[in-house]
This record gives sequence, structure tokens and C-alpha cells, in this order.
Amino acid sequence: MRTHVVDHPLVAHKLTTLRDERTDSPTFRRLADELVTLLAYEATRDVRTDLVDIKTPVTATTGVRLSHPRPLVVPILRAGLGMLDGMMRLLPTAEVGFLGMIRDEQTLQASTYATRMPDDLSARQVYVLDPMLATGGTLVAAIKELIARGADDVTAICLLAAPEGVELMERELAGTPVTVVTAAVDERLNEVGYIVPGLGDAGDRMYGTAG
Repeated sequence: MRTHVVDHPLVAHKLTTLRDERTDSPTFRRLADELVTLLAYEATRDVRTDLVDIKTPVTATTGVRLSHPRPLVVPILRAGLGMLDGMMRLLPTAEVGFLGMIRDEQTLQASTYATRMPDDLSARQVYVLDPMLATGGTLVAAIKELIARGADDVTAICLLAAPEGVELMERELAGTPVTVVTAAVDERLNEVGYIVPGLGDAGDRMYGTAG
């Protein structure tokens, strides 16, 4: 597994505002959207392409286009939905699947409650959207589901990661073609599984605490 921390002043600037407890939900959603697009730019550096012959107004030339089958973008509900627009802005021709996962706050174990994805992901590059790589249990379960369906190239895009989550993924997904792209790897998890210093619960920060 490869972890790529995007080191860029604009990424750091937006992340700082996301961390600030004074940032309201509308601003948080907008900044998360902008940050995802910056992360997605790095995450798609190795997206598969094919050569294509075209004609410009001046002459014939060769360019590239995204390969088929098209990439699949999979937000993990619910907080991952807040990252979808930012990702699709960069990959508008990608297809979208959904994974509904919930973490037991006592055991910190993730379970799946909804899926909407192709059964066969063979030869598909898949981009998983999950704001927080905290304990790592949710992403590990999600990526194992994708690999079981045949995905051979998975990239997880996270706003923040914790060392414990990265270590769990490295251990549980050893030997699998997985990359994590994130704005920062923070200090640690606290006793209830939140990233420190972190930015709180990303879903609540985006959408409020209703439910």
C-alpha cells in the first residue's frame, strides 16, 4: 500500500479552515469540495488512458483519452457524499457507485448496510471517497468489498488520516494495489476513535447532527 500526503499551500490553507470549529456547515461543505478536487488531481495522476488521433484547426495530432472501462467513483455514505461533486468535477465521465457503511461506536467495527455497484469490477480503477481515515476499519472493509468484485487498482481519497488507520490498512491490505491520498496524517486517535487534532466528525460538520 502507498500513502501520498499532498504537500501544497492551498491544501494546507483549506485544511486549516476545515479544522477550525468556528467554520459553519455551508463553508465546510464548500471547502471540502474544493479540497477534494485538489486531492483528486494528485490521485488521478496514474489514471489509465489510451492514445487517440484527432485533428486540431491547424493539423492532425495524437492525444489521450480515458480508457474503458471508465473509472468508478465510490463515496462511502454519508460523509463521502460531500466529496462526490469535487471528484466528479475532475472526472465527469466516471461512473458512480455507492457503499453505505456504519461504524459501531463501541467496537469501532464497520458494517455494510447498502451497496450499489457493478458486480464485476475487473480492470476498473476505483476511487473511494471517505473524509476520515481514523481507525481504518471502514476503509479496509470497503476496499475488501471492491477487491472481491475484481477491482485491481483502488485509490482512497481522504481529507485526513491517522497513523493507526494507515497502519491497519497496511497490515490488512498487504500485497493489494491500494493507494491512499490525503491532505495530512495527523498525530493520533483519541480514546473514542477521533483523529487528533483532526476536524471533528466530518459528516456532522457537513450536514449537521440530525438523525
